[in-house]
Amino acid sequence: MKILIVSDTHGHEENLERVVEKVGKIDCLLHLGDVEGQEDYIEALVSCPVHIVAGNNDFFSELPREIVVTIGDYRILMTHGHYYGVSVETSMLKEEALARGCNVALYGHTHRPDLEIESEITVLNPGSLSYPRQHGRKPSYAIMEIDEKGIAHYDIYYLESCK
Repeated sequence: MKILIVSDTHGHEENLERVVEKVGKIDCLLHLGDVEGQEDYIEALVSCPVHIVAGNNDFFSELPREIVVTIGDYRILMTHGHYYGVSVETSMLKEEALARGCNVALYGHTHRPDLEIESEITVLNPGSLSYPRQHGRKPSYAIMEIDEKGIAHYDIYYLESCK
């Protein structure tokens, strides 16, 4: 099972379109907020289940602030992250995810990719496809792939150039 994880597209879906074309068939798309009114377009872009949470720039949105989704044996807390102080550290986010019985926490907001794999929890930020802030400033996204044994593998990918 292949899950595409993105965040912070900020209404500029060109790089998301490129990623969807590049990665091929996906089983689920998870967007971690700051879609800025493009949720219908994003849902129409793929032919699989799509889960989207609201980010701090999704003003007047009816998107949920956070959700828990179950994929395989994984309970995943999806949030933009700004309510958990992720710009400084992820400890509050980890605590919340564990308190909800989740073993994966996904967040955005910082526009910097991050992957922390610990014994009890995996924390992932795919970075931003539109306004990356990490060294080199390459747009980024993540893939969570669940193998035939039900074990999740995580990878962060970068687009070489922006359109």
